[in-house]
Amino acid sequence: MKLDGFGLFVNNMEKMIRFYRDVLGFEIKEVENTSNVYLIKDGTLFLLYGRKDFEEMTNRNYEYSKNVNGHFEIALYVDTFEEVDIEYDKAIAKGAAPILKPTTEPWGQRTCYIADPEGNLIEIGSFNKPFER
Repeated sequence: MKLDGFGLFVNNMEKMIRFYRDVLGFEIKEVENTSNVYLIKDGTLFLLYGRKDFEEMTNRNYEYSKNVNGHFEIALYVDTFEEVDIEYDKAIAKGAAPILKPTTEPWGQRTCYIADPEGNLIEIGSFNKPFER
C-alpha cells in the first residue's frame, strides 16, 4: 500500500476550506460546496469530509473532540528558524489560534503550534536546514 493522503472530518466546510487555503496556502482542487473537498499541499493530498455526510455514508454516529484536539497534529516544515517565527505570526494574523509560540527545543528544532478553526493542532517547525525526505 502507498499513502495517498489524509483527511479531517469537519463541521463547517466553508470555514475550514478558507483556513487551509487562505491561511496555510493549501491548493483547492474543486468547488467549495461539496461534502468531500480535496486540497493539495506540496504534493500531498489533504481531504476535508463533512462529518454528517460521512456518518450518513457509514450509517454510524461518531464522537468528535471539542475545543483543541489533542489526538494528532499536522506538521509543516520550513527551512529556517526565522521562517518558523514569520509563518507563526502570519497564521495568527490571519486568524489561527495560538497554542505554543515559537520555541527552540533541546533537540535542536524550532517549533510552534497553532490550531485551525475546529481545534486541530498544526505544528510549524524547522531544524534550520532544507527539508530532507
